[in-house]
Amino acid sequence: MPFERYGVLSGTVYRHYRDQPDDQGRWFHVHVEVDAPDGRYQCAIDVDSHQSNVGVEWKTLTLDAHTLGQAAALSPGYHDLDPNPDSGALDYLRHPPLVDHSGVLFQRRPPTWLRELLDLLGSHPWQAGSNLDAATALEPLLAPGRPILVFGEPFDDDPPGDLGMHNIHQNQGDPAGSQWWPENGIWQDGATATQRPDGRYDVFLNKFSSQADRTNILGHPAS
Repeated sequence: MPFERYGVLSGTVYRHYRDQPDDQGRWFHVHVEVDAPDGRYQCAIDVDSHQSNVGVEWKTLTLDAHTLGQAAALSPGYHDLDPNPDSGALDYLRHPPLVDHSGVLFQRRPPTWLRELLDLLGSHPWQAGSNLDAATALEPLLAPGRPILVFGEPFDDDPPGDLGMHNIHQNQGDPAGSQWWPENGIWQDGATATQRPDGRYDVFLNKFSSQADRTNILGHPAS
């Protein structure tokens, strides 16, 4: 079944850091500490996969606040969001400003002139690369003091006072037979968005290469 709880954390970036590498030199998350009225949240953003045969894809885009819907107008703190297009929830495959219709996957970061042209055309293709590439794309958004919105699943409050967010990535389209198939659902995708001085948001979207780019009403891969 989809997540029991899904929502958005509104707060301020305190700092960010990467996982400590494992014994093979791999690391999987960029961690962001976010200050909110009820405390400091730990937010784990996936920039790699624990499964070596599953790559990570990402894209960054800049959006006006109104395109993020109700979420951009919420007060600081964590807020549950209903899984529908009117609550402020995100869906990579159904939310028009996030959808990519180009069918292009870049294996390296495109040059600035091409990114600007794609923005003008409303096209936001996915990029693929290493965890270092993904982190390099994400980390400039995480300047300390920036207002931030983190979409995903809140940690269980166990022990009490353990504040945090995870599943900050696409949460639909996982294949049948995978351990994540039961959590597929629409309008429950994770994302990271930080606000610029001009009021617009820099948005980082991330997904696993094994996840489908078309899903049915249950969030499962569409045939």
